Amino acid sequence: MNLIILFESDFTDSVTAVLDDRRFTHIYNVQKPTPGDRLKVGLLNGNIGSGEVISLSDNKIALRVDLTYSPPAELPLTLLLALPRPKMLKRVLQTVSAMGVKKLYLINSYRVDKSYWGSPVLERQVNEHLLLGLEQAGDTVMPEVHLRKRFKPFVEDELPTIAAESRALLAHPYNATPCPAPEDKPTTLAIGPEGGFIPYEVEKLNQCGFESIHIGERILRVETAVPALLSRLFPI
Repeated sequence: MNLIILFESDFTDSVTAVLDDRRFTHIYNVQKPTPGDRLKVGLLNGNIGSGEVISLSDNKIALRVDLTYSPPAELPLTLLLALPRPKMLKRVLQTVSAMGVKKLYLINSYRVDKSYWGSPVLERQVNEHLLLGLEQAGDTVMPEVHLRKRFKPFVEDELPTIAAESRALLAHPYNATPCPAPEDKPTTLAIGPEGGFIPYEVEKLNQCGFESIHIGERILRVETAVPALLSRLFPI
């Protein structure tokens, strides 16, 4: 935990926050502060600063909070991701959150198992894993996650507006051009499921203005492809 993220509900007054949950457990067992020490903290969707330890007991910690600077800049990216299997989704959510993605669309595909849409991860744990990514990266801004269970209506009705005035890219290893050079510009990136998008889906995305790109001959798992693509597309 490189940043302790605070919530408005933690504050007992304008500058004092009291923690008694998993964040306290981490602070108590790992950081082991004493009164007067300062910890790196940030307010969810707000600024970052320090929290001076006012008091510490066996079950809670009180911090005097001073939030003075902005969180890291976000990636100018909208990520379209075919819904991964639940275990992989946990890791991918943490990765995209840590890397600065703020707009994520989890979409359907022919190769996405229908059962994935009923996963407890998707129904109850999305924000939990996004938060872990923010804590790792020292960021406070929670990504927006949108669920789209129908591929064709999404691509035809919504995607043209979403991808407008951005470089629209489809990660696809076949009949594709090499990944473009890193550039800090608005981008919409589509990444398929294990096994990739089927030809019909590739065609629909191409018709929507998406250029098929690849990052080499190797076929990567989604959880590996995501950070590899982001590190190639942006000067991270």
